[in-house]
Formats: sequence, C-alpha cells, structure tokens
Amino acid sequence: MAGLMTGKRGLVMGVANERSIAWGIAKALADEGAELAFSYQGEAFGKRVEPLAASVGSDFLVDVDVTDDDSLAACFGKLKDRWGQIDFLIHAIAFSDKNELTGRFINTSRANFKHSLDISCFSFIDVARRAADLMPEGGSLITLTFQGSNRVTPNYNVMGVAKAALESATRYLANDLGPQGIRVNAISPGPMKTLAGAAIGGARATYRHTEENAPLRSNATLEAVGGTAVWLCSDYGAFTTGEVVRVDGGFHVLGMPQAGNL
Repeated sequence: MAGLMTGKRGLVMGVANERSIAWGIAKALADEGAELAFSYQGEAFGKRVEPLAASVGSDFLVDVDVTDDDSLAACFGKLKDRWGQIDFLIHAIAFSDKNELTGRFINTSRANFKHSLDISCFSFIDVARRAADLMPEGGSLITLTFQGSNRVTPNYNVMGVAKAALESATRYLANDLGPQGIRVNAISPGPMKTLAGAAIGGARATYRHTEENAPLRSNATLEAVGGTAVWLCSDYGAFTTGEVVRVDGGFHVLGMPQAGNL
C-alpha cells in the first residue's frame, strides 16, 4: 500500500514529541508519501518538533497560537504562499489546567472551562474554516477525541465536556463542508502514554485498566492510529465523514470489566 498519500500535502498541528499521537499520524502519512507542514507553539516546542520534521523531510514549521486570530491567519497565509492549496489537516490540540484534571468535575472553574473549550474545540472549527479555503478540490480534516466524551472517566473532567463538544462540532463541520468535497472525522484512541495523557490524574491506572479489559487486551499503538489517519486522508476514505472512529482495542463495546477483573 506504499504511496497512498503521494502528491498530497497537509498541516499537522499538535506534535509535542516522538510519543505524540500527532507524530504517529505524521510518520504514517509521510511513510505513504505525504508532504507535511508542522505547527508548534513557542520556542521550546519548536526545538522538539524541528528534528522530527526533518526526519520526514520537512522544513516547513510554523509557530502558531490557536487562540490568536492573527497568528492563525499568518499560518494559513504561509501555507497558501508556499503550496497554494492543501489536501488534509490534522488537529491534535487540546488543553486544560492540569490542576483541574484530578478530583471532581463539579469544581471546574469558569476560567478553565472557557479556556479548555476554546483551545480543545473552537480551535478545530477555526482551523477548519481556514483550511477549507485552501481545499478547492476537497480534502480531509481530522481531529482527536477520547471516550471520556460520552462515558465518565475519572479525573478527565472538563476535557470530557470539551471532547463531547468537539465530536458534535465534527458532525456539524462534516455537514457544512461536505458539498465542497471536504470530509471531517475524529479519531478516538484509547488511553495512550503521551505528554498530554500524563497530565490527567490517575493516567497509569486508566491505561492499565483498558489494557486488561479491552477485547484485544491492548491499548492502541501510534502506528495503528497513524494507519487510521492514512485511510481517512487517502482516497480510500473518500466517502467517510462525520464519524468518530474508535481505535481502542474494542474497549468501547464493554458494559463492564472482563470476568476475571471484577
């Protein structure tokens, strides 16, 4: 299947390090021939992303703050100036105050609620609008979600609400952009050992629980999530839109833990 993405170009947003889900997706897309641009926020993340980008043949890095309209306009302006158009965009951006990713959801502060929804949900709507202008021949937009959007997950708290909003936004965007040939989907991996995941209270216990109880008795790998993104971005995904695609070893089908883990 080598070469599924040959001739296609796109932006990957949210790579933090080599263990990021966004990096797993970027690597898989590059392995299939895609040409990539990367966004990052701040000098520290830029230093981490630069060697990763170089390893897949990319020197196209843009410093972006998704809460700043001018910053986003500059980013998409650079994409237009260099490439003219793009074929896909990967949105792997979310944020919440880690102090509120432990304990009770009811203690969520107004300020963190607004900030979390802005970065974790509205940013996808914003970049989708900007990316659509660079997709005259159609394309694919992908964001990342998690099962805490529809099933209570200890300590996930406000991020669960933000992901629920993100999944709803995915469906509305799919409907809006479908006439332009633009597909919009979300990938929902199970718990993964990432920098973002480590910020959530009890992350190790959650990871272990899903690994022990998922039908496949395993959490997802970066390669598996990356392969799913390749399918959605390639021509094989031409008629899939508005979906939340679960890559979680089947954990989402369970009503209770496996018999040996009760």
